[in-house]
Amino acid sequence: MNHQKIERNVSLLAVLIAVAISFGGLAEIVPLMLQAETTQPSPGVEPLPPLALAGRDVYVREGCYVCHSQMVRPFRAETERYGPFTRAGETVYERPFQWGSKRTGPDLQRVGGRYTDAWHRAHLLHPRDLVPTSNMPGFPWLAEAGIDAAHLQRKIEVLRLLGDPYTEEQLAAVATDVDGRSEMDALIAYLQTLGVAGRDPR
Repeated sequence: MNHQKIERNVSLLAVLIAVAISFGGLAEIVPLMLQAETTQPSPGVEPLPPLALAGRDVYVREGCYVCHSQMVRPFRAETERYGPFTRAGETVYERPFQWGSKRTGPDLQRVGGRYTDAWHRAHLLHPRDLVPTSNMPGFPWLAEAGIDAAHLQRKIEVLRLLGDPYTEEQLAAVATDVDGRSEMDALIAYLQTLGVAGRDPR
């Protein structure tokens, strides 16, 4: 029988398994790439302002995604605690997205606007002053580190090539937007954008 020949030939079997998995993967992924719901931004979702974009880089660099997810699942226990579940259109401009799967700390998808900038600053400096049971480390060095405006401008230029609708005015204003601001200011600006557009999606 043909299947016996295939089973005895390890190399051929491996190739055929890879082909089968590839077809299965394409059947799952390609339709999602063609749905407007997954490729078009949700109402109100725009690319991050320059300061918040710099803050997102700080968020990724410091490994915040290791303990905090940014994806509210469509279950009542999740929506009761965090707010409306995350839709794909909310993450169209995320490269890479920060969904995550581990929650040592709370999900941050809907944290934007829930706390003041002063609260975030105090929390980032000394987390246990505000949340006594927190095991989050402090990030005091962020208050001293500045933002590289030239690097941020180059990043926005690349994002424009990828399709993010940044304007010439936004690009020209990058240096002004981040002048005198610290990495902590940028991270707080990023946190304040999270989930704001998706709070009332319908």
